[in-house]
Amino acid sequence: MDARAIARPDPVVKKIDSPEFRSIFTQELKDLIALFERHNFEIRVAGGAVRDILMNMNPKDVDIATTATPTEMKEIFTKENIRMVNMNGEKHGTITPRINDRENFEITTLRIDAITDGRHAEVIHTTDWLLDANRRDLTINSMFLGFDGTLYDYFYGYEDLQKRRVAFVGDPDMRIKEDYLRILRYFRFYGRIAEESNRHDEETLRIITKNAEGLARISGERIWQEWKKILSGNFGIELTEAMINCQLAPHMGLPDAPNVPEFLRVAKQVRSFDPKLQPITVLSALLNTPEDAVNLNMRLKFTVYERELCYFITQNRAETATIDELLPFQQLCLQTISSVKLKKEYVLELLKYHGKRELYQQLLDWPIPQFPIKGNVLIANGAPKGPKLGVVLDRLKIIWSNNQYNMTQEQLLEHLPAVLEEINVKKK
Repeated sequence: MDARAIARPDPVVKKIDSPEFRSIFTQELKDLIALFERHNFEIRVAGGAVRDILMNMNPKDVDIATTATPTEMKEIFTKENIRMVNMNGEKHGTITPRINDRENFEITTLRIDAITDGRHAEVIHTTDWLLDANRRDLTINSMFLGFDGTLYDYFYGYEDLQKRRVAFVGDPDMRIKEDYLRILRYFRFYGRIAEESNRHDEETLRIITKNAEGLARISGERIWQEWKKILSGNFGIELTEAMINCQLAPHMGLPDAPNVPEFLRVAKQVRSFDPKLQPITVLSALLNTPEDAVNLNMRLKFTVYERELCYFITQNRAETATIDELLPFQQLCLQTISSVKLKKEYVLELLKYHGKRELYQQLLDWPIPQFPIKGNVLIANGAPKGPKLGVVLDRLKIIWSNNQYNMTQEQLLEHLPAVLEEINVKKK
């Protein structure tokens, strides 16, 4: 599809002079603008910062695009004695000068994606702003903003933003096939700008479904990075359900038949506790077995905390679902598999999962008492070293908790022979 055939005849849409726009003008940015003007190269704000300014939000980062090539930028900054940092970006056409030794700016040369493989692209530099806008994923991310306040919008992103509409630039099928991660970026930005949970363009969803298998080419880390943002944002639950309906589940590490009714039930309960939900807690509801949790972690490469929480919930949810007293949840906190502090966080998330609001508050307020025996004391009294020591500790902690945590070291040691006999370990 010829970019010019679908582009706006005149890309200049309006002039902006909002507080959000003015907020980006640090002294360092003013010096950078003057520098490029002096060397006769154009620079504009690009992508997300433009979208944020138009939505009356102060942008967190200001990405800049330019007609200067990386080589030309390096020559300018070297001549002006300006330090450049993070030279890894150069292969993508990005140079990062540190202005006045106070602020870094990522400045990227306009480019065309010449060859794509569904994730990475070989690029050719250009001085044509329209061609650079054409390679971007969504219309709302394809706008530029001149430092005089001129908004340049080649593909009607401004109108889409006013309508809170998420649309691919040009042909959605082509855009997705260039980089399959754009499937998830579609859902993430839907959560960022849409005002209703389910006003998707049906044709867009059809094309996403058609390209679902392409997600298998994307690394698990990148998938989880996007999905976590989706779950943490607006309509995260509804968007995850839409993603499953688009047949993305098996390519993201979920079972072929994820438990969507349980997911929706748990999400409603967790949201009633805290609108800022822990993504792993609700995600665990989609998993049918602990083995599903292992497979999901293999695909998405969770952090240790995320992995252990997912395993903990899927292993303990069934047997704790009908428990309505505090003690068993306190005892779960005291297991020696993990740090006690971390284990309490897992148990609190389990209570959110079950919607046990009163028990959650009681456990939250409960100060974890100090267990009176250390492992080395148990070993000195005949307990085995290694994994079985953890089993001995857990048995003694149950005895301790059943006695309202009111036992001395000596009283607990009286129970040690029986515990050792129970786990078939003879005292030496």
